[in-house]
Amino acid sequence: CLQRCMETSIDGENTMIIESVNLVYFSPTGTTKAVVRGIARGLDPGNVEVRDITLPDARIEPLQVSENDLLIIGVPVYRGRVPALLAGWLHALSARNTPAVCVVVYGNRIYDDALIELGDILTQRGCRPIAGAVYIGEHSLSTDDVPIAPGRPDAGDLFHAESFGRKIQEKLDAIPSADRITDIALPGCRPYRGDSRLQAADFIAVGDACIQCGICAEGCPVGAIDPEESRRIDTAACITCCACIKNCPQHARSIKPGSVHDMSVRLHALCGERKEPECFL
Repeated sequence: CLQRCMETSIDGENTMIIESVNLVYFSPTGTTKAVVRGIARGLDPGNVEVRDITLPDARIEPLQVSENDLLIIGVPVYRGRVPALLAGWLHALSARNTPAVCVVVYGNRIYDDALIELGDILTQRGCRPIAGAVYIGEHSLSTDDVPIAPGRPDAGDLFHAESFGRKIQEKLDAIPSADRITDIALPGCRPYRGDSRLQAADFIAVGDACIQCGICAEGCPVGAIDPEESRRIDTAACITCCACIKNCPQHARSIKPGSVHDMSVRLHALCGERKEPECFL
């Protein structure tokens, strides 16, 4: 259990006091959420605080953590980077020598510099990254007809996540204090490549099966769907996460023919080979 009094490590030194595990994730379609919670199961924490920052209201108040917290934060990869829409919230995070685990989830294409970028942001805000990991989630553009990493994270991925959590616990048990956390080498380049900002795309078709239930509007991470008329979509705000398509109970939303659909076909053709999780401790 992570919630503990001072214990003695193998070399006779005291280990850190971890009073709470903070799980933070941005997860429009649930893939990043599943990975972060899988890692937490491996840690078997006592006191857990969950911060789902997917919806806009959850990103109003900044997060504050201390050296007695363990922060596990997961984000999806957008064009090889941390999603640009999270920049403001992440840079408002307040930490003080907080051990942190950086997690990024990508759709079986590339993750480029997302992991090192997330680690850099957390370090700048006062965290001490102790581990990092990369997992695969079903691509946002994946459909039954054009599958891209379908069903990921799957049972094997989640088993890996729990095992990774246990390794994090072992590392924590061997560290006497946050000051003794050594830098970890995360893959990626500085300056970061690419641009995670997305161009406006009018790509969502709404069929006659739509009953205006409002579930799509409620789950949109950027409030791009009119809650009174779900066919009205702010294409400039849309981040192409496809949560509205995947979460529609009537299956009334789909990807229109055009550039976005063509992209999904290319990804299906080029990213069919299974990639596996990676962890860095």
